[in-house]
Amino acid sequence: MSPAARFRGLPLRSRLALLVAVAVAVAVAAVAAVSWVMVRTQLREQLDRTLVATNPDAEVVRALSDGVCVTAPARPAREVAGNLNATVQIVLANGAHCWVGGRTDLPVVPADRDVATGRRSNVLHDVQTAAGTRMRVFTFQAQAQPGAPVFGISVAKPLADIDKPLSTLTWVLLLVCGVGVVGAGAAGLWVARTGLRPVDELTGAVEHIARTEDLTVRIPDEGDDEIARLSRSFNSMTAALASSRERQARLIADAGHELRTPLTSLRTNIELLARSEETGRAIPAEDRRELLASVTAQMTELASLIGDLQELSRPDAGPPARLEVVALHEIAGTALSRARLRGPELVFEADLDPWYVRGEAPALERAVVNVLDNAVKFSPPGGVVSVALRAGELTVRDRGPGVPAEDLPHVFERFWRSSSARALPGSGLGLSIVARSVQRAGGTAELRAPRDGGPGTEAVLRIPGAPTPPPAAAAEAAGAGRTSGAAGAGAAGAGAAGAGAAGAGAAAVGSSVAPDE
Repeated sequence: MSPAARFRGLPLRSRLALLVAVAVAVAVAAVAAVSWVMVRTQLREQLDRTLVATNPDAEVVRALSDGVCVTAPARPAREVAGNLNATVQIVLANGAHCWVGGRTDLPVVPADRDVATGRRSNVLHDVQTAAGTRMRVFTFQAQAQPGAPVFGISVAKPLADIDKPLSTLTWVLLLVCGVGVVGAGAAGLWVARTGLRPVDELTGAVEHIARTEDLTVRIPDEGDDEIARLSRSFNSMTAALASSRERQARLIADAGHELRTPLTSLRTNIELLARSEETGRAIPAEDRRELLASVTAQMTELASLIGDLQELSRPDAGPPARLEVVALHEIAGTALSRARLRGPELVFEADLDPWYVRGEAPALERAVVNVLDNAVKFSPPGGVVSVALRAGELTVRDRGPGVPAEDLPHVFERFWRSSSARALPGSGLGLSIVARSVQRAGGTAELRAPRDGGPGTEAVLRIPGAPTPPPAAAAEAAGAGRTSGAAGAGAAGAGAAGAGAAGAGAAAVGSSVAPDE
């Protein structure tokens, strides 16, 4: 396993503590290295200044006249610049040298001969003696007397004078670095534990929810930092999940309740028919017709409920099945024709301006049919139903009993039925389907009291669009019109022959989508 993979495998708090320790170690090491280099530079500059300030000219000349200058292994009789703890030797132009003072003689390098020959005035350099001692040497020009030959004088001091303090400083800095790294690791671990405590709480809450499926758990979200934002997001997510589960449970319970009534009635009627066949006791013809009519009505209601549930089971976030340019005024006209068949005793007023929208034609048609069926269902005999489409706003107005103001916020909820509609057929899903279909087309649905203060209810569907179709849609509609015109003549006779059946079929379709206010 690579070091990177091994690092990623560590717990988050361990990685954070390790990163803090490494960062502090790098910073402390950088500071220590800079400090050591600066101290070393200062010490060497101070040593160089001391060597340059040493001026043993007079003592060297006197040593030459007294014959004190000797070569190793002989040692000088007296120390020159001994109070400075320095080594002094004379360097001649031919490279020869003699030892004037100090504990050891110095090797002569070409730079020293350049000074002795007059090519350079002075030079600073490091040398190592035969005994292995590292020395800092300053060589400069000198003369025994004016007009005499030039020679060089080398003054040297051991580098141990600065190496020992630097060595001590190195150990002190290493100790400080070690203490700093250990302290940084401990501080990083403490910071990680403190900073990640909300994350631990979040992890515990997630594990608790996964173990118990308890979506009522909430995490404290004090403050405005990232952890608080994460906690609030998690609380919002669990609240949404709890709401979704509650809606799902309510939908299942409501669906079961709505299915129980038609299934019970259907089972009872079928058992009566079956018992009549088993016992040989015939049911009167009139009663048998009523039983069969009841069975048919219950099957129709059951099919309608199942269809509504299937429509509502489609995911809201999913894309529409097929988006196309739809003539909303034509859809409203078709739905209005069906409504006239369902309410022949009613008066329908229509004012439909052209309006084209983009959406699913079947879904929008079902939505308009549902709204009109509600108006038919709650209109009194001989009542007026007004339908208007202006600038993308479809308004359906009935003159029925209306909906109480306190019930208006609930009319688009699934399975919700007003008290006046509970005795009428329906599942309570019609207006839910209306709202869903209109929203998928980018519009809104609203149920309100009439603006003029009169009786009844106004259903308003607002869908964005335009009064004219796009060019491509207009060309396609023109082609379809020519095709339907050619086929219309052949269908005229069949339409007259099946008028009665068509009326019954339209009534059946209307009942299958009948909503409730």
